[in-house]
Amino acid sequence: MTDWTPHTERARIWFESLRDAICAEFEAIEREAGSDAAFDYAPWQRAAVEGEAGSGESGGGQGGGGTRGLMKGRVFEKVGVNVSTVGGAFSREFAASVNGASAEQPGFSATGISLVAHMANPHVPAVHMNTRFLTTTRAWVGGGADLNPPIPYDEDTAEFHAELKLACDAHGADYHERFSKWADDYFYIPHRKVHRGVGGIFYDHLECDDDAAWERHFAFTRAVGEAFLAVFPRLVRRRMGLDFTPDDKRRQLEWRGRYAEFNLVYDRGTLFGLKTGGNIDAILMSLPPEAAWA
Repeated sequence: MTDWTPHTERARIWFESLRDAICAEFEAIEREAGSDAAFDYAPWQRAAVEGEAGSGESGGGQGGGGTRGLMKGRVFEKVGVNVSTVGGAFSREFAASVNGASAEQPGFSATGISLVAHMANPHVPAVHMNTRFLTTTRAWVGGGADLNPPIPYDEDTAEFHAELKLACDAHGADYHERFSKWADDYFYIPHRKVHRGVGGIFYDHLECDDDAAWERHFAFTRAVGEAFLAVFPRLVRRRMGLDFTPDDKRRQLEWRGRYAEFNLVYDRGTLFGLKTGGNIDAILMSLPPEAAWA
């Protein structure tokens, strides 16, 4: 088993502080809308997965856990903000697909924040944000954010991308071009031949081979979280009071169906959580409260 490192602990502290700031801002938006909705926090402990030492047929702990934060309100129909810090060993089959892991060296540790918001008003975009730090025999950061509006507004899309570009440009001249293309390629639903939303950024395997690389790449990861916190609440406040029609709601529900298809069929984070003994409710909090298929 890979032990948690000092970097893992620093990352955990940051992810939890980012969660607290985001949740406070989202609750403030609910209060502005006349709602007293608040996040409900449910802690969980990680269960062992098949193949880990001591798991046996009846299971057993391998370390770590997290907290699922969930709110259902007037503006945020369903929003989940999860933080987890876990360690253990991948199954032999799954280890071969993970950077720096193998059947012979399956140990890992991981910490991260994951957020998905589904909005009551179809004029307000749904959104996803995730940042994480993982160790196997290697160590790296990854993450990103993408906007998923049922009714796209060019102004909102441009503002979301501009904020992420500022974060990228401060840390790598080519980051925004690379990571926005990566998001376009990743957040695509092949069987529908459509993108999941209007894009954002996605990055992975920014290797932290030494302390200097860790400081550099984790500073970027913090900047991504701060950019999200700066821009998304502005978009929510801009659109949350707009009137909408039954046709607008139908469009939203059908778009949520596409979102659910992507997360259940293609999303790497969903697979990682299921393969590493994560909390099922936390993993699947990304699914919308209601959806429709034509």
